[in-house]
Amino acid sequence: MSIRLTPDLTIDLLAQLRAGTPLVQSLTNVVVTNFTANALLALGAAPAMTDIPGEAGPFARIASGVLINLGTPTAEQREAMAEAAVVVADAGTPWVLDPVAVGSLPVRTRLAAELLERRPAVIRGNASEIIALAGQGAGGRGVDATDNPEDALPAAQLLAGKYGSVVAVSGSVDLVTDGQDVLRIGNGHPWLTRITGGGCALGAVTAAFLGAAPDVDRLAAAAAGTAVYTVAAEIAAEQAAGPGSFAVAFLDALAAVDAADLTSRLVIS
Repeated sequence: MSIRLTPDLTIDLLAQLRAGTPLVQSLTNVVVTNFTANALLALGAAPAMTDIPGEAGPFARIASGVLINLGTPTAEQREAMAEAAVVVADAGTPWVLDPVAVGSLPVRTRLAAELLERRPAVIRGNASEIIALAGQGAGGRGVDATDNPEDALPAAQLLAGKYGSVVAVSGSVDLVTDGQDVLRIGNGHPWLTRITGGGCALGAVTAAFLGAAPDVDRLAAAAAGTAVYTVAAEIAAEQAAGPGSFAVAFLDALAAVDAADLTSRLVIS
């Protein structure tokens, strides 16, 4: 039976998140730390940027959800990420792997391969990152994709089948798959690619949705995170004059997005 995400289910999952204030541990890159924390706060989650060895593991045990983002993987942060990944696998904490710029850069590529063995609940990246992570390409242009999400679908399905993960591929139309069912979300705005953290914060938001509704199917929870995030981007773009004002308006939109917005705007196939 095909698993589908409806506006009503998205509304329900957002309400659960706001009522439960999930604690999201973000081991993320230094470029986006502030924006990621603010995005989580605006949405209704509680951020914790606990990313040093000796603390990352114990905190992962009490977090509702965990993000591991490979954007700036220093030696200390790599150690902390490995530590957290061991704990989440033992504790059953849902976690998201964001393989930023994997493929052409050797340190993060090796680290991503190691972390995959800990079986993330969700793998979230752009099309080129997902293709490279599956061993089917060399990656994109730095952090920018040179492929589109439909090109990445076979790689996403391969990763989902091999590791038991849901794979979310960002692009003009986002894809979310568990290896069998595929959801396409047609919301968003190009300005998300023109601000620092537009993609990385989505990984943390995905972890928040997973942590807020642990009994909900992970495909639906991950897709709901993308849906709310991209609908908020559309709302923000209508109020902004360019990328700078969009970044501020986007945080406001994450805080304000509601049932009426999701019912009227959400494009899912």
